[in-house]
Amino acid sequence: MKALIPVLLLTTATLTTTSIPAAARLMPQATEQRVIADGHVDLGPRFVDGRWTIQLRDDTVDPVVWRPVEDVVLQVTGKAQVSVPADPAYSFLGKSGQKIWVIPQVQKAGVIWPGWNTQDSQVATRVDREVTWSLQGVDGPGAFTLFLNSDFGKPAPVFDSRKAYPQETGIDVNTHVHGNWTFDAEGTYLLDIAMTAKLADGSTVTDRRPLRLYAGDGDPRAAFSVQPKVTPQPAAADNNSSSRLPWIAAGAGLVVLIAIALAVVLRRPKRARA
Repeated sequence: MKALIPVLLLTTATLTTTSIPAAARLMPQATEQRVIADGHVDLGPRFVDGRWTIQLRDDTVDPVVWRPVEDVVLQVTGKAQVSVPADPAYSFLGKSGQKIWVIPQVQKAGVIWPGWNTQDSQVATRVDREVTWSLQGVDGPGAFTLFLNSDFGKPAPVFDSRKAYPQETGIDVNTHVHGNWTFDAEGTYLLDIAMTAKLADGSTVTDRRPLRLYAGDGDPRAAFSVQPKVTPQPAAADNNSSSRLPWIAAGAGLVVLIAIALAVVLRRPKRARA
């Protein structure tokens, strides 16, 4: 297996600011489930029927189509398996020599190449400055990371499934980025992602979707059966209210018991005096 460093140090972050032509608005939208294991795709927000929506732009077909994120599995095959280098800067990926799956920042033949962009025509004109991409959680057999190659060749972390959630990164409007996606165990990874933005009119839009990836040469379609495990966190006020409920219930129950006891006592017939 090739060492990881030569793959990662080929370029720094891929950033473009070219606008997508107006014809892109007319790109068809696919509806069938699809596994993509090779070629270029981009994750990004769009306004679909006027609603802010995270979708996946699929450049592996002609014509290019936008797909619902939940209808796609991105497969990271054995062609993406490399060894963790001995360089301490990459120790967060695992032990030196350990085999992991890496989608490199630079396109590699035979390997899926996912990026993320904010180049949709309406996004570029309606969003105020940037889009916030957040990772709300990861469900998978191992650790997932996403990082960029810095100008000095060192890794710049974006997401790490071993750290606390949510994790956030900003994406300037009208940009296109690629990074290094890593997985240290074979199987399905379900990324709980959200994209949020403040619009020029002062309103805020957000969307949250599951992104499925499969590392390995097994059956990637099995990933479609893995469902999101999203547990909304209650507001602080709700926590305080719920924590008081047992005490309130206990107090109410005690009052009822006292009232019943008094009623029983008052209804007892008095004994006749001798």
